[in-house]
Amino acid sequence: MSSAPLAARLTRANGPLFFPVTAYGPDGALDLDAFRAHVRSGVEAGAAAVFACCGTGEFHALTPEEFRDCVAAAVQETAGRVPVVAGAGYGTALAIRYAKLAEDAGADGILAMPPYLVVADQEGLLRHYTALAAATALDVIVYQRDNAVFTPETVVELAAVDGIIGLKDGYGDLDLMQRIVSAVRTTAAGSEAPGRDFLYFNGLPTAELTGLAYRGIGITLYSSAVFCFAPEIALAFHRALTTGDDATVERLLDGFYRPLVELRARRNGYAVSLVKAAVRLRGQDVGEVRPPLSEPTADHIKELADIVERGYALLADGAAE
Repeated sequence: MSSAPLAARLTRANGPLFFPVTAYGPDGALDLDAFRAHVRSGVEAGAAAVFACCGTGEFHALTPEEFRDCVAAAVQETAGRVPVVAGAGYGTALAIRYAKLAEDAGADGILAMPPYLVVADQEGLLRHYTALAAATALDVIVYQRDNAVFTPETVVELAAVDGIIGLKDGYGDLDLMQRIVSAVRTTAAGSEAPGRDFLYFNGLPTAELTGLAYRGIGITLYSSAVFCFAPEIALAFHRALTTGDDATVERLLDGFYRPLVELRARRNGYAVSLVKAAVRLRGQDVGEVRPPLSEPTADHIKELADIVERGYALLADGAAE
């Protein structure tokens, strides 16, 4: 854990946010050595932060003990070079337990997943995340998706809660997000309210595909699953998006990201299992996904390999211009 505030470190992020997969051995057990190598390679490649044991890291499939060991390993491998944020979820009591495990393991923050199963009203969601933030010294980023979708008024209240520093959007309603950003900004204007520095993240699967749209409403931070297996492509896209290199952005969107997203949409669960297969294709043996997720078909893995190869060819073509 670093002594620097998480929000400040993420605000200065100059690269994609890395969501490593969780590595398992042939017997399905946690493989910490492979996980460490995966995290280390991402940090060395230029990740701006490590989000361990989150959606791509199969948080849902980990025991509390495995979760603790993975977060501790990520903290040790990053050695303070970049912040480590850990997932936490389920009901309020379990979310607090996972947050405390992450805190003990040395994490810098929490990505608060949606509550398990229930569809709560806005008041209940606010109580849940307020209780989680009050129970940990770690900064909390709230993850909007599935059964945790917020009104602008609720996000204004969340932004005023001590310890809640941001909202990651995995829902994808740009109209809603624009209204949220506007409401928090308007409420915080001219005051010392925490909301004035509230952070927003594009957390859609393969977030690069919607990067231009989110940037249009001022949201520049995003998670990159592609960084797990093709960091050079992810970094090139991030650099092009940041500098306004539209030609590179469009070339990678058209030739790499859109085909990848179309393949990802073929089956449920591919947002994780396809990423893990791609990590293996690129030479890191991180094992297969755990049930209830399933492995991609052989035909889809072949298609995935072709897409990744095409992405690297596009990088080479761009460098030669």
